[in-house]
Amino acid sequence: MAPPLLTLQNIQLTFGGTPLLTGADLTVGARERLCLVGRNGSGKSTLLKIAAGLIEPDKGERFIQPGVTVRYMAQEPDFTGFDTTLDYAMAGLAPGDDEYRPKILLEHFGLTGDENPENLSGGELRRAALARVLAPEPDILLLDEPTNHLDLPAIEWLEAEIRLLRSAVVLISHDRRFLENLSKTTCWIDRGSTRLLGAGFDKFESWRDEILEREQLEAHKLDRKIVREEHWLRYGVTARRKRNVKRLGQLHSLRDKRQEVSREQTRAQAKVEMSGNESGPSGKLVIKAVDISKSWGDTRIVDNFSINIARSDRIGIIGANGTGKTTLLKMLIGELEPDSGTVEMGTNIDLVTLEQGRSSLDPDVTLKDTLTRGGSDTIQLADGARHVIGYMKDFLFQPEQAGTPIRELSGGERGRVMLAMALSQPSNLLVLDEPTNDLDLETLDLLQEMLAAYLGTIILISHDRDFLDRTVTAVIQSEGDGKWLEYAGGYSDALKHHQSAKPKPAEPKKKKSRPEAKPAGKQKLSFKQTHALETLPGKISALEEAVTTFKNALSDSQLYMKDPERYNRLADNLKKAETELEQCEEQWLELEMLREELGS
Repeated sequence: MAPPLLTLQNIQLTFGGTPLLTGADLTVGARERLCLVGRNGSGKSTLLKIAAGLIEPDKGERFIQPGVTVRYMAQEPDFTGFDTTLDYAMAGLAPGDDEYRPKILLEHFGLTGDENPENLSGGELRRAALARVLAPEPDILLLDEPTNHLDLPAIEWLEAEIRLLRSAVVLISHDRRFLENLSKTTCWIDRGSTRLLGAGFDKFESWRDEILEREQLEAHKLDRKIVREEHWLRYGVTARRKRNVKRLGQLHSLRDKRQEVSREQTRAQAKVEMSGNESGPSGKLVIKAVDISKSWGDTRIVDNFSINIARSDRIGIIGANGTGKTTLLKMLIGELEPDSGTVEMGTNIDLVTLEQGRSSLDPDVTLKDTLTRGGSDTIQLADGARHVIGYMKDFLFQPEQAGTPIRELSGGERGRVMLAMALSQPSNLLVLDEPTNDLDLETLDLLQEMLAAYLGTIILISHDRDFLDRTVTAVIQSEGDGKWLEYAGGYSDALKHHQSAKPKPAEPKKKKSRPEAKPAGKQKLSFKQTHALETLPGKISALEEAVTTFKNALSDSQLYMKDPERYNRLADNLKKAETELEQCEEQWLELEMLREELGS
């Protein structure tokens, strides 16, 4: 196997006196599918920019093989100086690249190429940026939050496109399903350094939890050792003063080590504390909509839609951008009058909304004044008043950020501000429009826990498939031409119902003919086929373990430099194991399908 295309070794970087990366490594091989994960602020985007050559680290080495091409898509692409989306997409091409591919990709994303970037939505700008980096088909593709502002059809199309690419791909995303479907290797940025898992994101969280539990156990052992040393100093033989001095020094060293471990654990385990500020219960019926319709000009947005939403329902609204999700939501909560039909709100409704665009945030107002709505140091919650600094800490803000203007906060931090504001208001009907944008995975987990514990009613719009599956009990899906249907369950359930409800094309009528004679004797699997069906699962499991072992060994970023012969040997073994695994899986699948066919 060829050597790595890109290697980062012992990357160190400090921002404003605070160490961000303290020894990060990253290796990208040909056709790699790697995801970078970590908390907001852990340095994921920074490490990706270093890999792209856009930031120079304080220390460490970046090596890229000669002739390797790299394309990088930032979270907030810069369209300055480009009059049209096609101009922007074409600028990503190198000599010899297919000049027609940017136009084709833009059309796939629903753009003509003639659009002025200044007039486009966030989702449309994201599609143009993807067309620019996908068009050259580079050796390495670096994508920072590529699914932000994309609708479900666009996300699923992007997944399919990335699977077909010959490029190595490094991903940062908060979309769990996207990472699970595409990643084969996971790089966790934790407290300034990197840890590598030779498996996709679906195995990451259990692996991370095991590491944190192990660290907690080591910290407990260190605590017990400190207790023993203190006991010896107090009650040991006082005549051995020199020994005492030595052991006193050891105790101080242990205490210093324990303080460092405690600080590291605090950094690793800090989490957002979220709880809904619930008011009293609403009436049993929260919203009743009967035959509501809405059109913008000649375009039918909602056509004769009816629904009853009861107390404690969790409703998700899904559909492509432009289908009218926000319009439907606004009609349901009474912010927009339908052209026809009626919407009836229940009794005792306390409504709180979290809007998508963050437009309600004044960029010049400080974080403290935004949360307190000016002039106070406290926030009134259901369980009493809280000091604003303590409430900020619940959402992972530091005390020194109290005076920071909103404009200086990152996208993820602004998202947490919006959540903090929404959750501080008493409510029994919570309306969330794209709440997952820019949130890290840990914050998403805690938001999901809060929504699960919330006793009121929830209506939300989201393009995050995993988030929908974890939070909603029913889905309202756009069927096109203003038609909306309600499906029980989450996104995956709606997808199954939707696919099964599609009418199947009628089969052409065949002329009546005599039935074919069936071969005599009972058909069944041969002894060899039966034996293979029984033994293949064990063989597949063993090969999967071998692949993981080889990947973990190759994850050492310095292995190729130290022992290129061993690296090549491991790489060859990995390739053989992956090929054999694929063959065994295909053989097992064919035999299993044959067994089911004969059984039926």
